[in-house]
Amino acid sequence: MYEVSRSHIARAILDYLLEHPDAQDTLAGIAEWWLPEEKMKTRSAIVKAALDQLVAEALVLERRGKDLQTHYRINGHRLKEIEKLVTNRP
Repeated sequence: MYEVSRSHIARAILDYLLEHPDAQDTLAGIAEWWLPEEKMKTRSAIVKAALDQLVAEALVLERRGKDLQTHYRINGHRLKEIEKLVTNRP
């Protein structure tokens, strides 16, 4: 079984967020629920790397929740740019 690339996971996360713009979840929740097709092939380290990349690009926002876990959500201010990135994929 092959390992899914960080860029593939990043695009899958953006796809999910465009379809569910109010969604937010932790690393574990994202790996479990947002990426079901990649679930068996994806390690949480790759999902974390993809999230770190999206946060660094300010496409996804992170915040520490009351549960002391980091929660991720779409950056609504960059929605048009995200839509363009997702629809213009290679």
